[in-house]
Amino acid sequence: MLLIGERINVITKAQREAMQNRDPKPIQEIAKAQVDAGANMLDINIGPAEDDGPEVMDWIVKTVQEVAQVPLCLDTTNLDAIRAGLKAHNNEWGRAMINSTSGETERLNSFMPVAAEFQCDIIGLCLTGSGLPADANERAAIAVDIMGKAMEVGLPVENIHLDPLVLMLNGNQDQALQCIQAVEMFQALNDPPMKTVVGLSNIANTAPAKMKGILTAVFYKMLVDAGLTGAIIDTLEKEFMEVVRTNDPTSIYPAEHVEKTMRVMRGEIMYAHSYLDI
Repeated sequence: MLLIGERINVITKAQREAMQNRDPKPIQEIAKAQVDAGANMLDINIGPAEDDGPEVMDWIVKTVQEVAQVPLCLDTTNLDAIRAGLKAHNNEWGRAMINSTSGETERLNSFMPVAAEFQCDIIGLCLTGSGLPADANERAAIAVDIMGKAMEVGLPVENIHLDPLVLMLNGNQDQALQCIQAVEMFQALNDPPMKTVVGLSNIANTAPAKMKGILTAVFYKMLVDAGLTGAIIDTLEKEFMEVVRTNDPTSIYPAEHVEKTMRVMRGEIMYAHSYLDI
């Protein structure tokens, strides 16, 4: 399982200030902690970085790889910053990854050729400019477009990690099952099967803090059983990492709660923040 640590992010105040001040200590500390906890790739999110993106990305890639000997997932909409990061990346520890392209035409035409130029990996998010995909079939159709563009520009489809687009369970309950089914469908699009990755924490957005753990753990288990090969996660969450180790949410949570949460993910029980108490 590819475990991509999500904690180096410009949204976090400490990380943002470290990027702005070119202070390596906070970034290197969180990078090393994530790898020590089980991350085998690190996401580096510098945001749009419109003014100094290439400089920031060059600096942060070199800074992180001084202490964390893992490949990096470069997360920004600034294409020049992506290029700078790919040039700075030490491929001795694995291929870099771009996070991400999508099925939207402009983004495919800009990011996919860069992935081909550097022969790196890239996340293909199953989303277009037309809006959110309605179901697993629509996600699979977008995935085919992403794969087609990769072949057109000379990027092996083995370098693509398809992302079915995880939405928060609250208000989008039907989409949880659609994501799971999409991961299953992606396996049939190529031989060997396509790689897949999700932004896992999205499923528990807006849920009460006490619910986030079980929602994330159960959804992860169901995705893995469907064929998931990678996840962007917080490897510093010890309980979740125990679920990753065992592939069994009941190693942490009561079996009856796990089963009820699976039924919620399948749409058999209506989601509410209090569903475990009903």
